Amino acid sequence: MKITVRASQKSDEPFLWEMLYQALYVPEGEPPLPREIVQQPELSQYVREWGQPDDVGMIALEDEKPIGAVWLRQIKAYGYVDDQTPELSIAMLPDYRGQGLGTRLMQELMATVRPHYAAISLSVSLDNQALRLYQRLGFEIVAMHGNSVTMKLPLY
Repeated sequence: MKITVRASQKSDEPFLWEMLYQALYVPEGEPPLPREIVQQPELSQYVREWGQPDDVGMIALEDEKPIGAVWLRQIKAYGYVDDQTPELSIAMLPDYRGQGLGTRLMQELMATVRPHYAAISLSVSLDNQALRLYQRLGFEIVAMHGNSVTMKLPLY
């Protein structure tokens, strides 16, 4: 298995829609969400018209096939903290989770954006195993909303 990481491109938008769907947390034992849920305005803003000047992302590939993504956008969504802090999204295809690839993607993205942003933010369910990854990378909880938290990572 040869995994490579590259910067995202405008042409990655279809894959980012799939990653947005994969990023939606569904508690164990619950039925999957309908795929069209990503078209709701509060979710679609994470991907719609990908490739804007401030959009930054990384794509993980196995032998040139996309398997995961991490991306940042300046949006006012679930992980919003302020107008200077872009919001992060990350997902891996199910067969590639738990192998450290998310950590690798996050580290590559953080190295890329560190010169440009003072911080990045995200939203995650308290039940989501990814919460531990974010804490390990230095994200701190800055707000709670029901069963979800908004987290922020200072980059310098």
